[in-house]
Amino acid sequence: MELPPVAPRMASRLLLACMMAVTTTASVQAGAKVKQPNIIFIFTDDHASHAISAYGSRINKTPNIDRLAQEGMLFRHCLVTNAICGPSRACILTGKYSHKNGFYRNGNRFDGSQVTFPKILQNHGYQTALVGKWHLGTRPTGFDYWEVLKGQGPYYNPEMLSQNGSHRYTGYTTDIITDLTIQWLDQKRDRDRPFLLMYQHKAPHRNWQPGPKHLNLFDDVTIPEPDTLFDNHAKRASPSRNQKMTIARHLSDFDLKLTAPRNLTPQQRQRWDAAYGPKNEAFRRQKLTGKALTRWQYQRYIKDYLRCVASVDDNIGRLLEFLTQTGLQDNTVVVYSSDQGWYLGDHGWYDKRWMYEESLTMPLIVRWPHIVQPGSVNSDMVSNVDFAETFLDIAGLKQAIPDSMQGNSFKPLLLGNTPKDWRDSFYYHYYEFPGPHQVAKHYGIRTSNYKLINYYRVGEWELFDLKNDPDEQINLYSQTQYASVVKDLKKKLDSLQQNLDEPHPEKPVPGDPETKNPSRK
Repeated sequence: MELPPVAPRMASRLLLACMMAVTTTASVQAGAKVKQPNIIFIFTDDHASHAISAYGSRINKTPNIDRLAQEGMLFRHCLVTNAICGPSRACILTGKYSHKNGFYRNGNRFDGSQVTFPKILQNHGYQTALVGKWHLGTRPTGFDYWEVLKGQGPYYNPEMLSQNGSHRYTGYTTDIITDLTIQWLDQKRDRDRPFLLMYQHKAPHRNWQPGPKHLNLFDDVTIPEPDTLFDNHAKRASPSRNQKMTIARHLSDFDLKLTAPRNLTPQQRQRWDAAYGPKNEAFRRQKLTGKALTRWQYQRYIKDYLRCVASVDDNIGRLLEFLTQTGLQDNTVVVYSSDQGWYLGDHGWYDKRWMYEESLTMPLIVRWPHIVQPGSVNSDMVSNVDFAETFLDIAGLKQAIPDSMQGNSFKPLLLGNTPKDWRDSFYYHYYEFPGPHQVAKHYGIRTSNYKLINYYRVGEWELFDLKNDPDEQINLYSQTQYASVVKDLKKKLDSLQQNLDEPHPEKPVPGDPETKNPSRK
């Protein structure tokens, strides 16, 4: 699809059009008025922080995401409450943990009657729009405009659903989502109102199909392997050895591009075969086994993943350029995040779900012109349940935040001020077992120094010293010198569960396929 030309606009008109309310902040001169800002939430699927060069990636470059970090604030410890796609999205929309919003696992259906931050913004004068991946099983609510992928959505030639029905587009999905996003900004929004725009990509979700522009990216390089690629998990609890998400054993021919996508046009298929045909023939001639095969599979997997990331970064650059050219940049808060972390061969894995750091940590970058100090970095613990309250606070609607939300606005952190009572511990709970990858149910607590995890159906615990063992390879739970640490963390864990009104974690939850209910261990 071809994007229509952008009409020129006066910056002064744009600033006046976005004015709905005023707030004062410590970051501007006393008495200075700040217009109610637009908010653009850029959200990707499964983008690991350590595949962003602003976070120190040693395997790829992301210049456009880096630009947001250079012009805004990067958060080093943004943590997900339940590391899987649908539940994370539900937590962000509602500002509530899974046990409160009712969306525990992929395959659940989101209750759209709940209070969400887009609904609150909508009720207070914001125009709200959603473009891209939704993946919550029900129609979006709280949006004046929406056009979303049907289900998970393919990487090529997607069917998109909207208030007006469905439409199939021809092209690469990452590009199409950006086309539709810019079209809404340029042609469909009400310029007399501030807006919330949720711009949400499928990429770089499995099975990592690169776009035409990047089919041969990284062909002539070897991506560095993670130090833990051949981790045997010998010093961890047994669930880490009983999963099905290893680079060595669990990637399919479809994942590895030994089988081509089924929904390509003839022209797309021709380009695909030209890129992968010679590479696949060379692989088959080698007849690799053992660690050599694992290393080849890692290279194929990580290059395809990074190719998808490159397309995302390119398209973010398109959006940022549009904001600059139209004068929207000056009064628009741009937030970049992803639904959880992801394994880039770390511990021999792909996917997410675990409470270990690579999965637990989400990227989060916020650019707020004239308010957030460019190039600033924050090391406080924030969470995806904080997003809703923060967006409302940024919009000057702190008084509209409902008591049902369980997070905290991190707007003070954006202003360079950490409240004295800011959280020093964090609660996590993963529910999806049995299910894909067979990751055991677990909950736990993370502090700045330690992490305690309970695999409550298995009856095993893990304790990690995050300072001395950042790769979380040595379970210290049974070591007597850590008994006081365990006791203290269990006390804090119980307190978190009570404060969050978490039902007895070992009891079945709605929609849980497990029927047994063993006693607490």
